[in-house]
Amino acid sequence: MKAAVVPAPNSKWQVKEVDRPTPGHNQVLIKIGASGLCYTDVHITEGHIPTQFPCTLGHEPVGEIVELGDAVTSRKVGDRVGVPWLQHSCGRCEWCSRGRPMFCANQVGTGLQSPGSHAQFMLAYADSTMLLPDTLTYEEAAPIFCAGFTVWSGLRWANPQPGERIAVLGIGGLGHLAVQYAHAAGFETIAISSSTDKEPLIKKLGADLVVKDGEALQKAGGADVILHCGNSSKAANAAIQGLRPDGRLIVMGADVEPIMASPMDLLMRRISIIGSQQNKREYLYEALEFVAKGKVKPMIEVFSLDQITDAYKKVEEGKVRFRAVISMSK
Repeated sequence: MKAAVVPAPNSKWQVKEVDRPTPGHNQVLIKIGASGLCYTDVHITEGHIPTQFPCTLGHEPVGEIVELGDAVTSRKVGDRVGVPWLQHSCGRCEWCSRGRPMFCANQVGTGLQSPGSHAQFMLAYADSTMLLPDTLTYEEAAPIFCAGFTVWSGLRWANPQPGERIAVLGIGGLGHLAVQYAHAAGFETIAISSSTDKEPLIKKLGADLVVKDGEALQKAGGADVILHCGNSSKAANAAIQGLRPDGRLIVMGADVEPIMASPMDLLMRRISIIGSQQNKREYLYEALEFVAKGKVKPMIEVFSLDQITDAYKKVEEGKVRFRAVISMSK
């Protein structure tokens, strides 16, 4: 089968022939229909997230189950499924016992500890797979297994109350979905973007207001929740002044620079800086349902597997609006 292989850190991806895997205990073999290419793939390639090289990345997989390993009872051949980042954990440690397997030291992550989805076939633990709504195409569904899941998890984790205002910082691969989810959930939604050319599109996505930075957000009345969806800690630090008292900055975008707030802000305004990832499986179900019902629509640019090096470069340079998807039918 064909797969995109990253030979070493900071090396060029290579599409090459590799052995087709065979499912083991509680595993399924998925014929990949589409695989989202995420900026996290850039972080892994550049060595910011530890992994074993050579490797095949890709953690937004969707496709059809074509083979079952032993002991699989909840899935069948022909099922259309997707797989989130977290596939498997030890089931024995404190965090697994507490129902927080994302903190397990022995977890298996798609595209990290297990070969990812930038390939024609991929193995996955059966109980990690999520059945796809019938109305979704593979290309629509793929970005939800990281980007959509992440931003909806962040919004749910912020626990916004009726009447609170949601701001989205960074209207890119994550942020264009976050605006739609916040709007679909019924919240007044403000987008923070310095790109004036994006304003008409951002308002079509559901933003009630577009401001350029934290100062402008403060002048517009502030926000109770800021969903930080970009890759700039500098922008996040500037946006903090736009938080209302008891406001929460939800960090979902990654940068190597720190995010900081002054002690006086933390004390007197009682604001919080909260990290968030893919928090609960039920949030993935909800994120998919919004898309299936037409309330959220990922904006994608589609590439073939043979074009993946071009796709990677565009993602790395921030030139994809808004999600890159590798389609195996293209």
